[in-house]
Amino acid sequence: MGIVAGLDSSPDFTRIVVCDTDTGAVLRQGYAPHPVESPEAGAAGGGRPSDIDPQAWLLSLGEAAGGGLLEGVQAIGVSAQQNALVPLDAQGATVRPALVGGDKRAQVAAADLIEALGGRQAWAEAVGCVPQAARPVTKLRWLAKSEPDNARRTAMLLQAHDWLVWQLLGRPLRRTTDRGGASGTGYWSAATGAYRTDLIELALGHQAMVPEVLGPSEAAGTTPEGLLISAGTGETMAAALGLGIGLGDAVVSLGASGSVMAVHPEALVDSTGMITSLADATGMHLPVVTTLNAVRTLRGTAELLGVPDLEALSELAMKSTPGSHGLVLLPYLEGERTPNLPHTAGTLAGLRRESMRPEHLARAAFEGMLCGLADALDVLRGRGVEVRRIFLLGAAAELPAVQAAAPALFGVQVVVPQPADYAAVGAARQAAWSLGVSRGTLDPRTPPAWQGPAGQVLDPGDELAVGQAVRQQYVSVREQTHPRAFRS
Repeated sequence: MGIVAGLDSSPDFTRIVVCDTDTGAVLRQGYAPHPVESPEAGAAGGGRPSDIDPQAWLLSLGEAAGGGLLEGVQAIGVSAQQNALVPLDAQGATVRPALVGGDKRAQVAAADLIEALGGRQAWAEAVGCVPQAARPVTKLRWLAKSEPDNARRTAMLLQAHDWLVWQLLGRPLRRTTDRGGASGTGYWSAATGAYRTDLIELALGHQAMVPEVLGPSEAAGTTPEGLLISAGTGETMAAALGLGIGLGDAVVSLGASGSVMAVHPEALVDSTGMITSLADATGMHLPVVTTLNAVRTLRGTAELLGVPDLEALSELAMKSTPGSHGLVLLPYLEGERTPNLPHTAGTLAGLRRESMRPEHLARAAFEGMLCGLADALDVLRGRGVEVRRIFLLGAAAELPAVQAAAPALFGVQVVVPQPADYAAVGAARQAAWSLGVSRGTLDPRTPPAWQGPAGQVLDPGDELAVGQAVRQQYVSVREQTHPRAFRS
């Protein structure tokens, strides 16, 4: 049929992929860093959320698209970093640079909002998520308290992908977003499909305009040159679309912190606040559970043991055996969100003379990290989310110690996809969907069937019983150390 493009505007760079509309094959790519220094963390920059001029996103987009990259492209989809807030005035000008970070002062704003609405459960029931420092609704409260003049001038609220779509279309009167992006704001409910404008007023001190929420296959518009622009979405939702996950699939992301998300047909309201109820880019839902401690657990252990990097830690861990000779590490090194133990510390249990060897501690770090993520998976499973296959993302997913332990500890098949910018691919898939719907060749309820990502497929096989025993060893220590941590 033709070619489409997907662009991913991440916190640091723009990547563009040009794909075949029928197969999803990537035909060409472009890349450019944002032409700004990386924002300093708020704690180091005077206690403010990080500021970025959104024009930087446009400049890197233009550079990434150079050299005729978009020649022949018929539609573009936009994925962008989540949680960025672009406040506009009544004339459509930016009131201040986009707020893209979060820090201790923003955490105070989050606590204020939680208290103002009546607690975590009230927020979970209202919009499916509890305010955190990075959430746009929290940034509105920070703006109202810290920059009241800017807050008063704020008349329109956009996120990064909303703003980029609006710019590509020539800044029309109509501003749009999608379900996925809206579900992360803290003032739109995935369960009801509606804005909670009262929460905007609670945070900002007055009402502000919000973009129209488009359906998954709807187009945001067409440029004067005839280029169709799809609805766009947040990076998490675009990556899920790029991976092609569906019912029965979950994605486990290994960053410094970890996250588990799965596809589910309905929004999950979680009174404990452990589940963030997001919408996906297909009309389904993406419940997400986050752990504060994933790869930071491995890095801390590597430093403690004096090994130079995670590859060396993995090699050391492989000299041990499942169960780490009885060593169990509860990896709550930065406190923890899942379970909700914000002020706790990590625990190392099972120390015996024969277990006090570097390889056993190394193995316990990998098992502790993965068991913590298995706990997060169980939060979803406990709410009826079916998980038959897991996509494991992040550089640490390539480590032999992770691949050796993950299938048995998670209890299902694990796929480690080849590294790629799946958010950009997902944005391109959305563009192909909108293009097909506009031409009457695709069903507005079903995205195009693109070929899934290549990757390693790991099955628990005969190790399943061993994995269950290791997991039980971990759960026993957790229950003894933090009784009823997962019971409301």
